[in-house]
Amino acid sequence: MTVRRDEAAPASSARTAWARGLRTPLRDFLRTETGGAVVLLAATLAALAWANADSSSYDGFWGTDASVRIGDHGLAMDLRHWVNSGLMTLFFFVVGLEARREFDMGELRDRRRLALPLAAGLGGMAVPVAIYLALNAGGPAAHGWGTAMSTDTAFALGVLALVGKRFPARLRLYLLTATVVDDIVALLVIATVYSHHVETGPLLAALAVLGVTLLVRRAGVGRASVYAVLGAAAWLALNASGVEPVVVGLAMGLLTYAYPAARGDLERASEAFRLFREQPTPELARSARTGVIAAISPNERLQQLYHPWSSYVIVPLFALANAGIPIGAGFLRQAFTSPVTLGILLGYLLGKPIGILGLSWLVTLLSRGRLRPPVGWAAVGGGGAVAGIGFTAALLIATLEFSGERLAEAKVGILAAALCAAVLAWLAMRATMLLPARLRVRALLGTAESVIDLASPVSTDRDHVRGPRRAPVTVVEYGDFECPYCGRAEPAIRELLADHGDVRYVWRHLPLTDVHPHAQLAAQAAEAAAAQGAFWEMHDLLFEHQDALEARDLVRYAGELGLDVARFRDDLRRGAGAARIDEDVDSADLSGVSGTPTFFINGRRHQGAYDLDSLQKAVRIARKRATLTS
Repeated sequence: MTVRRDEAAPASSARTAWARGLRTPLRDFLRTETGGAVVLLAATLAALAWANADSSSYDGFWGTDASVRIGDHGLAMDLRHWVNSGLMTLFFFVVGLEARREFDMGELRDRRRLALPLAAGLGGMAVPVAIYLALNAGGPAAHGWGTAMSTDTAFALGVLALVGKRFPARLRLYLLTATVVDDIVALLVIATVYSHHVETGPLLAALAVLGVTLLVRRAGVGRASVYAVLGAAAWLALNASGVEPVVVGLAMGLLTYAYPAARGDLERASEAFRLFREQPTPELARSARTGVIAAISPNERLQQLYHPWSSYVIVPLFALANAGIPIGAGFLRQAFTSPVTLGILLGYLLGKPIGILGLSWLVTLLSRGRLRPPVGWAAVGGGGAVAGIGFTAALLIATLEFSGERLAEAKVGILAAALCAAVLAWLAMRATMLLPARLRVRALLGTAESVIDLASPVSTDRDHVRGPRRAPVTVVEYGDFECPYCGRAEPAIRELLADHGDVRYVWRHLPLTDVHPHAQLAAQAAEAAAAQGAFWEMHDLLFEHQDALEARDLVRYAGELGLDVARFRDDLRRGAGAARIDEDVDSADLSGVSGTPTFFINGRRHQGAYDLDSLQKAVRIARKRATLTS
């Protein structure tokens, strides 16, 4: 047979029925927000129905006093305040966790990119506040300007997923980053502007507890119970000081580091589990459990634990406790002529998109294009529109500042703005879809350079390349020949290459020797075959026979491929390709890769499933972006 070097090789057209969706932190976060938005909407409607069916029952229930006492000490609040100041602390804790994750592992790990979402977030708050004050300046409701400034991250992302499906996925990330800035500033405003009769002693005690928390974190203490006790102490101190204690949740979240699972930690976890498998004792079980937990950052562990509770229980319960207002025709006529309602409504509907879009454009202009949104301007405008949903923080500030009829008017403005913002985002999407194809792509995707996650650029002189040497899209896979997930992904890759003639595919080795005992030898066999110009042929055979990777099997495959078996056996025995494999492993470590398969598309890590549909979608977007920047 003819043996080829790393040139284009025909890809199999065999179909794969495998479409397994991998879970990633961002995908889990957005999926939870989408479902949570539906539950939140249901809770809001239930609150409105309850308040209009029997307003005295609604107010009476949430005004019921409840107390917690330990000896002579106790804390008493009505149910609404337990929800608003107690449970919502966990909601803002999740917000802080996500902000920290973006700072440590997301787009904001490139600190230069912080300026743009920071400006967008601040602009998206300042312009609505200016509109509100323009309508309420000098009036009794002027101090309620904070009601018009903050986006509800959960509700906004959920609505964006429902009505803005054509907007690029990176818009969700940009909006998330900007609204995290929004949430942080909103909590600072709550703590400083909407807290009354502040007691200095308890406030200093709360700050001291947070300082101790920072020191404990830097000392490397990882026990969750320690931070739970410190967080509870800080909450009680802030509550006693008169400062809204939900700020504690955000602070604790921001102190919780995020980092990718390190290969060394994973190997230690595998070794601990292997020892337990050999001798299943309680001590080794505890060691294995500790090893597995330690491999995952506390940020991700806590998000997985609390985020579903936040989205599906706490925020809907908050809506049920606060969104209920008796609605009548006369009251609505009065509300929609009230400067409070109009200030909130227009602040969100006009101020949010103007602020986010305008400040993003201004930063891009002042930086002479060095800083620009990761998506096109139409997408930024659509994100600004959906940011007009200011449900949670807006209601929280409204309940702190207003009461009686004015509080009801503020709630009408908040609810009306949420509904109208969703419609406005949908209209923005529909208008963008009417643009000519090339202009539409530019308006949605933009021309900003992506953060490059792949530490070692592809070299056609060194790397194993399948497909055209020059192609607009490059897919790099770090893989392991014994990994079952790599085996399941392989047919999708072949199909991808068969369907897209302008995609090149690069294989890099990452043998997970702690869990796959034959992976290193299989990788060396592929390199021994590469020395005779048959890397891809051996690559394909190894995946066809993942259950037979002993040395004798590898030598047999060399014979089937018509290679010089004596030379192949000698190269395999000497470990001739080991240095090349080690280079791939080192490059994987530099790129933060700890598991297989891991894909990079045009240098950016593919955060998603690796079935055919997901890879094709990612390739299409990468191709469009490459066309715009070429």
